[in-house]
Amino acid sequence: MTRSQVKVAARDGKLLQQPQVVDSPLAVRGLTVSYGEKPAIFSIDAVAPAESMTAIVGPNGAGKSTLLKAVLGIVKPLSGSVSVYGQPLADVQARVAYVPQRASVDWDFPTRVIDVVLMGLYRELGLLGWMTGQHRKTARACLERVGMAEFADRQIGQLSGGQQQRVFLARALAQDADLYLLDEPFAGVDAATEKAIIDVLKSLRADKKTVVCVHHDLATVTDYFDHVLLINVRKIADGPVATTFTAENLQRTYGGRLATTHIDELRLPAG
Repeated sequence: MTRSQVKVAARDGKLLQQPQVVDSPLAVRGLTVSYGEKPAIFSIDAVAPAESMTAIVGPNGAGKSTLLKAVLGIVKPLSGSVSVYGQPLADVQARVAYVPQRASVDWDFPTRVIDVVLMGLYRELGLLGWMTGQHRKTARACLERVGMAEFADRQIGQLSGGQQQRVFLARALAQDADLYLLDEPFAGVDAATEKAIIDVLKSLRADKKTVVCVHHDLATVTDYFDHVLLINVRKIADGPVATTFTAENLQRTYGGRLATTHIDELRLPAG
């Protein structure tokens, strides 16, 4: 372990390597975004540990998706900084893959599933690059990985919501990135799709990739993630799930609106 790393206990008792800002897959400092006069997020500080899965959790309107979009430069922050592997995003874009909210995509656009996945190879191909057999083989392998190979020639608009989400994950896989950013990947999908997605994300972590997800289902945080960032416009808490995903922090995050009975139903870490 280098001097620029500290050890953080994961919920399963293993150790995660928590990089400091200089070499973290993702570090934000003082990030503030405003829509009009009201801040959507205010002075957020957070660091995502390498080779882990981080959930961004908070109530509706807390700024979770805004935070992810600010990280990606989709929205411009009023203040603060973002670094990816210690560098500005513009210098390392090839190391980052993004899966947007399904509701934000125009699914009426006339394109086939295989063509959507091939879009993940655009940096390799260039705007006028020629598709080769190897590119198509790569795209089909990514579809196979998410259980969608048989739909390769189907129009994207003909798929169910869960199938569309799998295709966008396959597009991200085609990028062969190091950092994967996903905006509510499990929203509105069936149980089979949710299992397929989480299996792929855990395999990415096993391959030493880093995953950061906006996540809405409190009941699955302890099963799916190592690290959690709790926000409600401001950062409430962040750290390993084992020590951070607590009843006290959840009540602070949700403004005391979570019923005690609901919290009792969550399998919160003992620590």
